[in-house]
Amino acid sequence: MVMEKLIQKQGYDLHLLHTKKFKTINFSFKFTTNLSRETVTNRALLPYVLQQGTTNYPTATKLRQKLDELYGAILHIDSSKKGEKNITTIRLELANDRYLANQDSLIEDGLALLQEVIYSPKTVDGGFDPKILEREKKTLKNKIDALKEDKMNLANTRMIEEMCADEAYQLRVHGYEEDIASISAVQLYEYYQQLLQDDHLDIFVVGDIENTPLESQIDTIIARNEQTAIEKTKHTTKEKQAATLIEKDKIQQAKLHFGYRTNITYDDSDYAALHVFNGLFGGFPSSKLFMNVREKHSLAYYAASRIESHKGLLFVFSGIAPEQYEKARQIILEQMEQMVAGEFTDQQVTETKEMTINQLKETLDNPQGMIELNYQRILAKSDKSPEQLLKEVKQVEKEEIVKVAQKIKLDMIYLLTSEEV
Repeated sequence: MVMEKLIQKQGYDLHLLHTKKFKTINFSFKFTTNLSRETVTNRALLPYVLQQGTTNYPTATKLRQKLDELYGAILHIDSSKKGEKNITTIRLELANDRYLANQDSLIEDGLALLQEVIYSPKTVDGGFDPKILEREKKTLKNKIDALKEDKMNLANTRMIEEMCADEAYQLRVHGYEEDIASISAVQLYEYYQQLLQDDHLDIFVVGDIENTPLESQIDTIIARNEQTAIEKTKHTTKEKQAATLIEKDKIQQAKLHFGYRTNITYDDSDYAALHVFNGLFGGFPSSKLFMNVREKHSLAYYAASRIESHKGLLFVFSGIAPEQYEKARQIILEQMEQMVAGEFTDQQVTETKEMTINQLKETLDNPQGMIELNYQRILAKSDKSPEQLLKEVKQVEKEEIVKVAQKIKLDMIYLLTSEEV
């Protein structure tokens, strides 16, 4: 049982999720803004820089030692995208002092450290430490290079760039190598100060927190005057004929990806049915894509699908032998046709609903999963809680899944194949 409380403060929204499920307390500060080509590389670089030191803990080693003193607390900072939003998350996982003998100030100490990390990063002459910045620029460049070598990720990135060419969703959340060199220590620090004041801020606290004075404790560390409104991501409808794009690379296993517009997002009444649709189509090992493309016809090393809840997209991923492109393409398209025609059994619907419910429950059994599912709702400007979504999944009928399938429109087929073909 989770007791949820939303407190709208002057400069942020505080979400208190009280549950006795966990022996830890999880703090998650989510700074959210619109995706933009001008700022995406700055935001990709910031998590690396912020974890390298603060005013009082000027090296990564000293910062780690401080975390160890807090009974092995975990600090994690990252940049991500959901829909057309760019999110910087700063989170801290602490042991709950209720379960520790002779310890009653751990929350205060943890929040003091969070305040230090967020508001007092290590600076030199009005900017971040230039030595740290140069080192972390290399770290980010290595990350971008590694993503290029991950051909499945590269194929999906390229497909999204072409499919959403005129939309902010096409931007690469890990930034752009060509932008890294021009980022200076002062400019990045100034951008960070702007982020702290101008982004929409949601603070989540998850754990056994009943009768804890968290509201006043968090208030003392946040320095913000007003909360920025958040806009819902607009989903684009498919008008034009589906495009096919074939690109070549030094690879042996080709990557065949499909991009669809679902015309359904988190707040829509048929979102639960879309979840079940995805499970039947390619979300589980019992799905059509897995059973027919991979198992029955042995055409793919893997074949799966996933939905993007805020932009209204569905992606299909498959790894195939380059010479099998035409056949694999045809069979994947046939699986979607079968979904539109309702060629699946009531038994398959029942089993998929159970698996979907179990998957959602597993996510809720993890503090970060609980935060992410609740955060989905905020981005969607929706009243639909994770518990409500579970209830709706249980009630999904076959006819609703067919209706969902009929709404889904193919936008792009993308093949990354061997240079030798």
